Amino acid sequence: MLRLLAILTLVLPLHAYAQTTHLDHAGTGAMHADPMGGAATTRPEQPGQSAFATIQEIVEILEADPDTDWSKVDIDALRGHLIDMNNVTLAAAVTGEPVDGGFRYSVTGSGAVTGSIRRMVSAHAATMNGVGAWTFKAEDIPQGAVLTVHVPAKDAIKLRGLGFLGVMTRGMHHQDHHLMIARGGNPHH
Repeated sequence: MLRLLAILTLVLPLHAYAQTTHLDHAGTGAMHADPMGGAATTRPEQPGQSAFATIQEIVEILEADPDTDWSKVDIDALRGHLIDMNNVTLAAAVTGEPVDGGFRYSVTGSGAVTGSIRRMVSAHAATMNGVGAWTFKAEDIPQGAVLTVHVPAKDAIKLRGLGFLGVMTRGMHHQDHHLMIARGGNPHH
């Protein structure tokens, strides 16, 4: 009988806890309580679309920061930047050709994609020029831009493997840029 009481003493609190929270089965270990104060329910974690998720993350950061100057916050500017990223990633046409010590990428598109290409290529070239001894030069062409990248000899194979889009993803500055844009700043100047 004492053994049964000891087991119940251990199990009942765990059972009661399980009724108010649940573990995230995706493996993150996140606990979720029912926002209405009742028993916990399984709750989706993903917001359904990556641009939406990026904006949601930035809004959460801004709301958690007591020093956020809401008079300068511009979420629409962040949305515009994310549209540019989407256009360059999914709608632009890219051709690449080797040049002495690097690669030259011609990136083109029509309509709104042209402007997205020009903004993204010039901003990335300005941000990354000189990082890791890689040099970047951007120039506008009628339907987009050309990005010329020169690298040290040891990085030639890496550059070939990365291609244009891999080059565009280099540098962990993107997330910081998103926050700067949302705060009303221009990280590309």
